[in-house]
Amino acid sequence: MNYITELRSLVGTRPLVLPGAAVIVLDRASRLLLLERADTGGWGLPGGFMDPGESLEETARREVKEETGLDITDLRLINVFSGQDQFYRYPNGDQVFNVTVVYEAQTDEGSLQLDPSEARAANFFPIDQVPADLIAPEVPILEHYRNRRVKGST
Repeated sequence: MNYITELRSLVGTRPLVLPGAAVIVLDRASRLLLLERADTGGWGLPGGFMDPGESLEETARREVKEETGLDITDLRLINVFSGQDQFYRYPNGDQVFNVTVVYEAQTDEGSLQLDPSEARAANFFPIDQVPADLIAPEVPILEHYRNRRVKGST
C-alpha cells in the first residue's frame, strides 16, 4: 500500500496537504510537454506527490520517468506553488491542497513511452496554445511561467 492510499484509508476524502513536484519539460523548439491524465481526463504537467524520504528533485525525476519514460537530468527551479489556487478535488472525491515545486528541464533524448495508468496522451505545446481543459492547479503555474517568458527570463 502506498503512502497516500494509506492516508486515505484513515481520513477518507478529507483535504490533505501534500508536497510534490512538476516539471515543465521543453523540447528543442521550447514547446512544453503536457499529459492528458488518466485519473482526471484533463491536461497537466508531468509530476506527482513526494514519497516519504524522497527529495523534491528526486520526486520530479521519478515522476517524469514513470509517466513519460524520459530521463531528466538538469532541473532548474521555477517556483513553489501553494494555497487556495492549488486545491483540487479528484473525480473520486479525494481533496488535496498541493504544495508543488515546479522545475524546468530540456529534453532531446529518447522517445515518449507513456504509462497508460498515468496518461492517455502526450503532446508538446507552445506556451500560448495549451489545451483549454488544463487541470485547475496547472493554470496558475503555466500563467506564471508564460509571464516569466514574456519578461525574458526563464
